Amino acid sequence: MPDLPLSEDAALVLALAGTAIRFADSPESEAEHWLRILRMHGEVGSAMQALGVGEKPLLPSEGARATQRFRRGGGNIVELARARAAQEAARRGAGLVGTVDVLHAVGNIYGTYFEEVLYSRGPTLDEVKERLASAPDEPSAVQHG
Repeated sequence: MPDLPLSEDAALVLALAGTAIRFADSPESEAEHWLRILRMHGEVGSAMQALGVGEKPLLPSEGARATQRFRRGGGNIVELARARAAQEAARRGAGLVGTVDVLHAVGNIYGTYFEEVLYSRGPTLDEVKERLASAPDEPSAVQHG
């Protein structure tokens, strides 16, 4: 597994997720937490906001069931996301893990859960990725390990 440093924004996203994910009661809820965080930070946040994913409160998904407490372990899923993000950054030849890499990791981990949460707010995951492909790279002046 590549051990690449994190951009400032990627480090912030992962730290916030480490705090928030522990309060999720389902995979859908975890995906909601990731979206709340990603839409506010870095290159991914800029792309999402440009596509209309704003700061309005996220509403609970219709039909969401919270009858049983779901526990995956927030720290484990954040570490998995960090590892997959590092792999994505290495694959694209980057020297730094950015929020784009975290987005790809989260999309890979949560699949349709994340896609549906995002789509319910406007754009598809593919539309966000297209917007990111045309954007300049994330600033990498500050690194976090």
